[in-house]
Amino acid sequence: MDNQEKTVRLPLFGLPVLWPFIRKYKGMFIGMIAAGILFSVFDAIYPLFNKYAISHLVGNKTMDTVVWFIVLYLGVAMIQCVVNYINVMLCAKLELYMDRDLRNDAFSHLQQVSLSYFNRHNVGYIHARVMSDTGKIGELVAWQLMDVVWWGSYVVLTLAVMFFINVRMALYLLLLLPIAVVVTMLFQKKLVKYNREMRELNSQITADINEGITGIKSIKTLAIGDKINGEFRRDTELMYKKSIRTTHHSALFTSTMTMLSTLAFALILWKGGSLTVQKVIEISTLSVFMSYALGMLEPIQFIINSISRMIAVGVNIERYLELVNTVGEVYDSPEVVEKYGDSFHPKYENFEKLEGEVEFKDVTFRYPDGEEIVLQHFNLKVQKGQSVAIVGETGAGKSTLVNLVCRFFEPTEGQVLIDGRDAKERSLKWLHSNIGYVLQTPYLFSGTVRENLIYGKEDATDSEIMEALKKVGADRLLAKLAKGLDTELGEGGDFLSTGEKQLLSIARALLADPKILILDEATSSVDSVTEHAVQQAITAVTKERTSFIIAHRLSTVVGADTILVVADGKIVERGNHKELMKLRGEYYSLYMRQFEELETWKRS
Repeated sequence: MDNQEKTVRLPLFGLPVLWPFIRKYKGMFIGMIAAGILFSVFDAIYPLFNKYAISHLVGNKTMDTVVWFIVLYLGVAMIQCVVNYINVMLCAKLELYMDRDLRNDAFSHLQQVSLSYFNRHNVGYIHARVMSDTGKIGELVAWQLMDVVWWGSYVVLTLAVMFFINVRMALYLLLLLPIAVVVTMLFQKKLVKYNREMRELNSQITADINEGITGIKSIKTLAIGDKINGEFRRDTELMYKKSIRTTHHSALFTSTMTMLSTLAFALILWKGGSLTVQKVIEISTLSVFMSYALGMLEPIQFIINSISRMIAVGVNIERYLELVNTVGEVYDSPEVVEKYGDSFHPKYENFEKLEGEVEFKDVTFRYPDGEEIVLQHFNLKVQKGQSVAIVGETGAGKSTLVNLVCRFFEPTEGQVLIDGRDAKERSLKWLHSNIGYVLQTPYLFSGTVRENLIYGKEDATDSEIMEALKKVGADRLLAKLAKGLDTELGEGGDFLSTGEKQLLSIARALLADPKILILDEATSSVDSVTEHAVQQAITAVTKERTSFIIAHRLSTVVGADTILVVADGKIVERGNHKELMKLRGEYYSLYMRQFEELETWKRS
């Protein structure tokens, strides 16, 4: 495989594998835990204030100490408010820091994995890993873990206080706790299952909406709006039914826990009342136990609910780690990184000048996820400034050579030499910064014309930009734009036609002044009028540069120094235009067929 994705088994809800992220904020994490425990201490001791008030103030019918009692009570309440504020702020900050760091690491890793990873995983899948899964992990560490600590410490402290005050009464209340735990676990098992089903359905509905919007032109032209609408209604109806079922079980669970709390209260009132009448315990003690009876079962519910959610988030952690642990087949060796730096910290001072000579030396290649050999003992030397055209039918495998030149893939055997040295001996950053790649479907980023063009050269001046635009004939396009270089192009450059976007993408490549230029069917997605302008731009940009031109229209490559003909993923012919025409082989057939089609079109 091009990228090896590792599945990680997660002990203890995945917290050990998250520790490297938490460790950067361990002071905040420890403070959050400490604040949560301290808050639960205050919660546990509040009923003791009632016990004191009943025993000493009401029982003794004196208000001598009421002022101190109120001061102490309000003081504890104020301290608890401050502790709660600190706890909430720490939780919120930790969640935001975790989200930021996890997303940054995931996105940075995506810039370094091999292209085959993106071939195997769609945008929705990757987006969910970077945004949704990281959000769930941050929520787990900050809030769900905090709930377990908070309510867990409250239960422990409450039980300790009850046993300290009266063992017999504590045992009465303790009898109901196992029942509450079992009931909660049974309901939570169902609710976790139902919520998982609803999340999957929600993802499907999101996908339906995405397809309904991005594919609206196809939907209208195919007249399948009723079918798409029916599928969407089917999914939303199923979501409705599952939501009702989940709500039903959630309501039943809440009602059951309320009933158990009432039973606990009744049990304490019955047993405690009898002991109070018998003067075995004081009424103030009964008051404490009645308070604990009402408040004991809810924390059990919260703890088990949080643990269930933590277990469920384990799936999000595994999926996130599968992404960041993906190891690409194409990477720089430690020695190369030491000399040239990595993609994000390049050592430009060590970058040698690239001249543009490319050689395939006894190269054998098969794609990582395939078994068929595409190239076998292939040799080709391209001198500096020469042009190589790669032609063939659609789907013949014309991109293989340029993928190897760009080191998107590594040869299975043999070497790709750049200026006489194995490409592996120098960094990917060095290579890619010297390669210009013009795609079949041009892509422009959101922003202005200027911002898009200077991706090729960040320190380019306006005069350099205008010169590049003029060379490719895009200066006429700029004259039509209201704000010139400062014109916003919209998402993906959608305010421009495909041909206009292609001209700007060629100008961007020219501005970068690459020594190796790759044109991937740059004229195939434009009309015949625009093709002429794009072809002129290509002629301008390929001068004195080593060029690899992938082309479907053979009229655009007749002047190439070398033409490689690809069929069924293999190179079947090579030579210049005259040599290949004399062979009367695959190239001749392709050329004559396109020539006849052109003549037929002209006559019509």
